[in-house]
Amino acid sequence: MNTPAPRYSRITGTGSHLPPRRLSNDDMVALLAARGVETSDAWIVERTGIRARHFAADGVACSDLALAASRAALQAAGRSAEEVDLIIVATSTPDMVFPSTAAILQHKLGIAGCPAFDLQAVCSGFVYALAVADAMIRAGSARCALIVGAEIFSRILDFDDRTTCVLFGDGAGAVVLEASPQPGILASDLHADGRHVGILCVPGTVAGGRVSGDPLLKMDGPAVFKLAVGVLDSTARAVLAKAGRTEADLDWLIPHQANIRIMQSTAKKLKLAPEKLIVTVDEHGNTSAASVPLALDVAVRSGRVQRGDTVMLEGVGGGFTWGAVLLDF
Repeated sequence: MNTPAPRYSRITGTGSHLPPRRLSNDDMVALLAARGVETSDAWIVERTGIRARHFAADGVACSDLALAASRAALQAAGRSAEEVDLIIVATSTPDMVFPSTAAILQHKLGIAGCPAFDLQAVCSGFVYALAVADAMIRAGSARCALIVGAEIFSRILDFDDRTTCVLFGDGAGAVVLEASPQPGILASDLHADGRHVGILCVPGTVAGGRVSGDPLLKMDGPAVFKLAVGVLDSTARAVLAKAGRTEADLDWLIPHQANIRIMQSTAKKLKLAPEKLIVTVDEHGNTSAASVPLALDVAVRSGRVQRGDTVMLEGVGGGFTWGAVLLDF
């Protein structure tokens, strides 16, 4: 009796998209000053490393950003939309309550029939989605998956709260993940702790045709910082152990792009040289579920991440959620 060959998954293409409207810190200072809110470029850079972010125009939907990133990823993979047999969109800012942004994206891609669904794990969403797609491919449920992180956080920000509104931006990143005889995704490690719901949330919903609660982002910055630093270190070590690898095997670290100090802390604990840390937070801000695939695409297209490189992706976000994926690119 023949034993079936092992089935793995590998990223075959990456893509990303940023809305054209770029706001520097000075642009944000002017925008907030008109509302009587004070901040400065120096204050933002010192605390976060952020120098700019992109905001989507009115009338642009999350699925529109996802579509542009998806087309770029498909082109990079040499695949047509018709070859996609699974779509997962990680987002906290869907086009509407339902149907899913993934279903809307499927239609905009001009295809029908394959499973399509959204995944909600806030800033950990893309790492979660990649792990789910990997499991489905290994199980034989899919062969060519389109995994997208897309967000329009500019529409859920409180522009009277200078501690949060300067942090976030809009954008989308995507990968094509395909069945492969050689391992690409080596291991994943996912976690959540609902005891920390209140430190990062949008505590509102739609009820009876009206907004119930508060539909704007709330964050306890110091609490998030403290928790993030600890869990990113622990999940990095866990995913390396699962894959039978060590810190010395890492070519690149691509963490969630939220705060340069958190990112540098993780790299330092892993004894990684600063140049092995992929940083886009300075130009993108925190794009939530889009941040990791955006940064991956920038790293690939700039020629840094090459075929065969070992890459760690890390997410951490509201829930509280966190996780890591280790892969050979």
